[in-house]
Amino acid sequence: VQLVESGGGLVQPGGSLRLSCAASGSIFSSYAMGWYRQAPGKQRELVARISSGGISSGGDTNYADSVKGRFTISRDNAKNTVYLQMNSLKPEDTAVYYCAQYSNSYYFSRIDYWGKGTLVTVSS
Repeated sequence: VQLVESGGGLVQPGGSLRLSCAASGSIFSSYAMGWYRQAPGKQRELVARISSGGISSGGDTNYADSVKGRFTISRDNAKNTVYLQMNSLKPEDTAVYYCAQYSNSYYFSRIDYWGKGTLVTVSS
């Protein structure tokens, strides 16, 4: 399984970015997916996760309190891709963002695979 993130970069506070994670090597639609981040000197933390069905198919999402109302996770099972729309970005959102695939259709399961990450820097 390969997970390849893209879409990171430098953005000013208050700006927006959309991250993408393209998956290959598995039946993407069968697995829950998540976004995590790791800031310098800090532990990796959950940002958002989504069950296998996706929102339009009655799937479930879950967010860290720090990003609720600002970030939206979604997936396109036809494209084997999960997205993270990030709005109203703050300097404290600066981190390397990682895509993760869980071991089954729901996100209360172990993470089996990680991407290599994409850097998001929020600065003026």
